[in-house]
Amino acid sequence: MISPKILYGLYFVAFFSSSVMANIRDDRDYTNLLIDSVWNASNSNSKLQIHIPKNLTVQGGYEHRDALFGTPEYGGSIQQKLYYADSTMCDYSNDATMGGYPERNPKGPWKPPYILMVERGECSFVQKVRNAQKVGAAGVIIADDRCKCFHADKCTPDNEDEECEAREPLMADDGSGADITIPSFLMFKQDADPVKAELKKNHMVRLEMAWARLNPHQRVEYELWDVVDDPRTRAFAEEFKPAALALAEHARFTPHLVVFDGISTGCHPGEYDEIQEDDMMEEVMEEVCTDMCTNQGRYCAAPPDAEDSQITGRDIVRESLRRECIWYLYGHDNGIGEEWWNYVATFNKRCNNDNYFNNLDCIQDAMKVANVNPDEVTDCEQQTGGYEEDKENLLLQLQMDLIKISGVIILPAAFVNKEELRGGIDFATVFVAVCAGFTTGAEPEICTQCGSCVSEELECVNSGGRCPSLKIEKAVSSHVFVLTLAVTVVILGSVGFLLYFRSQQQMKNQVRGMVAEYMPVGGMKSQGDTNNLFEYDDNDNQIS
Repeated sequence: MISPKILYGLYFVAFFSSSVMANIRDDRDYTNLLIDSVWNASNSNSKLQIHIPKNLTVQGGYEHRDALFGTPEYGGSIQQKLYYADSTMCDYSNDATMGGYPERNPKGPWKPPYILMVERGECSFVQKVRNAQKVGAAGVIIADDRCKCFHADKCTPDNEDEECEAREPLMADDGSGADITIPSFLMFKQDADPVKAELKKNHMVRLEMAWARLNPHQRVEYELWDVVDDPRTRAFAEEFKPAALALAEHARFTPHLVVFDGISTGCHPGEYDEIQEDDMMEEVMEEVCTDMCTNQGRYCAAPPDAEDSQITGRDIVRESLRRECIWYLYGHDNGIGEEWWNYVATFNKRCNNDNYFNNLDCIQDAMKVANVNPDEVTDCEQQTGGYEEDKENLLLQLQMDLIKISGVIILPAAFVNKEELRGGIDFATVFVAVCAGFTTGAEPEICTQCGSCVSEELECVNSGGRCPSLKIEKAVSSHVFVLTLAVTVVILGSVGFLLYFRSQQQMKNQVRGMVAEYMPVGGMKSQGDTNNLFEYDDNDNQIS
């Protein structure tokens, strides 16, 4: 049975989630305000400023939008000269570096390092930034080409009959941006136009892209929003466990397994009476929702993309609840959850396929390997609301409510200290961001050892804090080095002395031979002694 402490916590969670949901349902503007707050908070973490010429410097920096791909330098900045490509950079060509502004005399390519400004339009943001990265840009500024309606009082359109744009563009990943490592910003038209004009005069512009540390804390909080069957995060779930354990009590992790609301999508009538028209609901439930949802259509998930997959959305919702229970039982209190990481890695390796995804024996075996008690997990599933009856499940409902508050749209997503990370969900991106989230001096040892181990963070953590590229320099301590050097000197000195002594003996023997050969025979001590002219004692002293 679940302990009273856990039940109390779950009831508190239920009260919190239902209260939040009531506010969201009663006030649509409040929902938008929350989402806007999340969006604005994500942009307050970065800064866009022009330092040269001074007449383009804006106090506090320029309003801008961060791309949701690429890897920003949290706690750092890029300050370089700016080139204007005078194109959309939709087509990759090295010849592009020969054009643009300021013009060079003699004519030549853009000289790195530099930041590149490109026009918006004609292709995706990802494609533009990728091509800019290929030609050597350290960062990219997308110059917006349309006025926003909320900037109507300060933005002048290129054509008088051009209508303003009601919504600002979202610089989202189109699904292919995992290879992009440079950061990029969107600069609004009223700000970008004067910058382009300055560059077209062949004047130098020096621009800075900066990122604050992620709301520095003594204890960093990091979260992962994901779906159970996402192949993009399977490697992360296996690789990050050593880092989570090494961060220990210095950081708190929270996983969020996302399911979607069956009420709002028509799989359960709920409070939305307008969708209950004739037999439509029954048809939808029969053909689509039964295999996608639990709790009579309340919580749903999309099945895998593979056409021949035997895994259903219902299976995914059940696994999501299972993992939420494992986290609540084994990770909620300490924020580390070693058993949770073990279970996810074991499940992905043994059970995450058509044959065993919903196989109870495989699932329980994965739990036992991870030191998870299957009975406790089953008890948690049932006491939080189960997945069969037409009623709320506390844990699944909480995750649905939280994703509405957070404003998460694109999955997977990771947050550090409530700030959404840019770039892919991989080991290096998350580890570096977590380490950047600590206040100065509060970094755990694993961060000081591996945080600056560029491109080798995973290897460093797996080796216990030893950076592969620095292993030669750091292989021995200074004490061991000095002792080894002293022993080496003694050995070499002894060998040298022995060689010197041997050479002296050889020289003496040669001299004796020469003297014995050339001295007159009459000088010999006796006629019988034909080899030695003189006699010597044991210390090579002549005996008269």
